[in-house]
Amino acid sequence: MHNNNLPIVIIGGGPVGLAAAAHLTKQKLPFILFESGNSVGNNLLSWSHVRVFSPWKYNIDTIAKELLLKTDWSAPNEDALPTGKELVENYLKPLAETPQIQPHLHLNTKVLSISRKGFDKMKTWGREEKPFSIKVEENGNISYYEAKAVIDATGTWNQPNPIGSGGVFAEGEQKLKDHIFYGIPNVKATLLNRYKNKNIVVVGGGHSAINVLLDLAEIQKEYPRTKLNWILRKDNMEKVYGGKKDDALEARGALGIRIEQLVNSGKLNVYTPFHILKLLKKENGIQIIGELNNNIESIDNIDEIISNTGSRPNLDMIREVRVDLDASLESVFDLAELIDPNIHSCGTVRPHGEKELRHPEKDFYIVGSKSYGRAPTFLMATGYEQVRSIVAYMAGDFEAAKRVELNLPQTGVCSSNLNLGDTANCCGSEEKSSITNTLKATIPQSGCCG
Repeated sequence: MHNNNLPIVIIGGGPVGLAAAAHLTKQKLPFILFESGNSVGNNLLSWSHVRVFSPWKYNIDTIAKELLLKTDWSAPNEDALPTGKELVENYLKPLAETPQIQPHLHLNTKVLSISRKGFDKMKTWGREEKPFSIKVEENGNISYYEAKAVIDATGTWNQPNPIGSGGVFAEGEQKLKDHIFYGIPNVKATLLNRYKNKNIVVVGGGHSAINVLLDLAEIQKEYPRTKLNWILRKDNMEKVYGGKKDDALEARGALGIRIEQLVNSGKLNVYTPFHILKLLKKENGIQIIGELNNNIESIDNIDEIISNTGSRPNLDMIREVRVDLDASLESVFDLAELIDPNIHSCGTVRPHGEKELRHPEKDFYIVGSKSYGRAPTFLMATGYEQVRSIVAYMAGDFEAAKRVELNLPQTGVCSSNLNLGDTANCCGSEEKSSITNTLKATIPQSGCCG
């Protein structure tokens, strides 16, 4: 590797970015970690109240655990299911505070652009000899850093998809943004007053939507004037319910069971397949106009909308880097055939490493949920395997980089031999459990792939 005196830059202080730091520490490779928030795990804190359905044993990186065990850290019960807050407070923050990582961590630092020093994307000759130039805004000031390699672990959580049909903003969506929550609001606590006794629409067919609906159903019991509506694009509710009792993760299967019971209770109006075209502000609330079974329909008198339609990668900062992305998924190109939700579920995605994650830009890697682009599901354990392989390669251990050291639980419903006509398999294409990315649910709940 060229520029050997320079550090490796990691972008993103979530689970996968911090795991990369731990592996680089193990290999004695210098690094700098940039996190745009004021805390590591900043994205996870935005859904701090949500409990994941993957137990601790799938959520802690092996080398990160080695670092933590050298401190006074107490390992959590490996079979327990943490909340987003617990993941940050009981794992990510202690990891970030280890003496091997803390001096190299820059919080409140947003990466604005990545390029080769003195080279735009078009220049080829001598390109690999040049260091990367990282432009950042750090506590309000612009700074430049040089690096010999870059690991982009920024995730997709801060880039929610719009609710409009076709992946674009519906007419009126941006104008009514004050009535739309993109994410997983804490409807039972901090945002209770916003949602109790309101007429609410939840948009999306994945686990975020299911979690929100189940929480709203709890509110509905105490505040019976609360009305619940669910808009999905799927044409078969069985795909939404997932593996249920056949799921290898019990909590994930339970989520599908609970939402099916709620649908059958009659306390939730379901509109599917419904494609939102327009939002209008009326005297009695918001009117949602869309297409339902090829007919134009409207849903009237809506007070609040909660959007759980998945997310997409922010590609702005890598505009001057030579990346190879799949045209449809916006994932790393060589991953597309492994993760395409039209073909696979998360339970059938093959583990992968450095070789599949390479780009034309030497020594540049996208990892974590961002490597999956718009694909709907991602396991933290998959990200840990990605950075293990990449760091092994950077350290010159090419055999270790090739090895597969990951076993994932099956969903109980999906296979890699799905009928290609069945394009919306259990994982769906609206929901990204990326959530930096983890599997989410509220226990005792859970669904398909998270």
